[in-house]
Amino acid sequence: MDISWDDARLFLSIAETGSFSGAARQLRIGQPTVSRRLAALEYAVGATLFRRSVDGAALTAAGERLVLPAKKMAEWAGELHRVAESADNSPRGLVRVTASPYASFDFLAPFGAFVAQKHPGLRLEVLSAIQYLDLARGEADLALRSKPPTNADLKLVYTLETHNAVFVAKSLKAKLPKKPTLQQVPWVAWAPPFEAVTPNPQLESLIPGFSPVFTADNYLVMLAAAEAGVGAMVMANLTHRFSRDRGLVPLDLDLGPYSKGQLHLVCAKSALDIPRVRKVSELLVDELERTKRR
Repeated sequence: MDISWDDARLFLSIAETGSFSGAARQLRIGQPTVSRRLAALEYAVGATLFRRSVDGAALTAAGERLVLPAKKMAEWAGELHRVAESADNSPRGLVRVTASPYASFDFLAPFGAFVAQKHPGLRLEVLSAIQYLDLARGEADLALRSKPPTNADLKLVYTLETHNAVFVAKSLKAKLPKKPTLQQVPWVAWAPPFEAVTPNPQLESLIPGFSPVFTADNYLVMLAAAEAGVGAMVMANLTHRFSRDRGLVPLDLDLGPYSKGQLHLVCAKSALDIPRVRKVSELLVDELERTKRR
């Protein structure tokens, strides 16, 4: 019995999204197609792979046994794709870069305009994500991350040391004590399902009974609230040539062990063999180096 990569990818998408509708969105196909193809796969393997319910699709014991081989198949499919593309010597085409919502909005969006002007043949696709995308499987070409890679298939291209600060609108700063404590500051933070995303856990460890005055599940909504003077946000205190004035100013507050951070440029080991990915990587390193010298 042969299981094609298309079938393995379908199975893996359902397993990782937990639903047929999630897999349909991820694979950009109709939900009836997902159901039909899964039924054909289950018939071929002679076992039910998912338990369907109103809450989604949960793996059966037979499905659990297929997850690891399917993930390995996905990694090799990504590697095959990169090797095939490395034969193209011209740095042209689409490069997908993933980063946090903050880095995507503040840095990668204006960086994309710079790339388009300097290299018209290159196109950037920015994938703003809370969770890390799988670079080894080809879900993105490059990533800006706060943590260095631990996967042996990934390469650390560059690391920038950063400093974190508490930012507020000028109108809010005027209402606060001259030297406020962390407890005296109203906070803007992540709402469920992202309550475990930085900086929520860090603020909870620093502030007893931490209770933000405003929460949202979208970074731009949080930023708009901070700009309106609702509360404070923790952000990297980075100045780059694409920086814009948002009316936010830093407070003189000690974030303790969380006052420093890192920004890592990461890719799959073979990704830099692709000319267009290598060129965008070089441009990113140049910009990060420029930022470090400011």
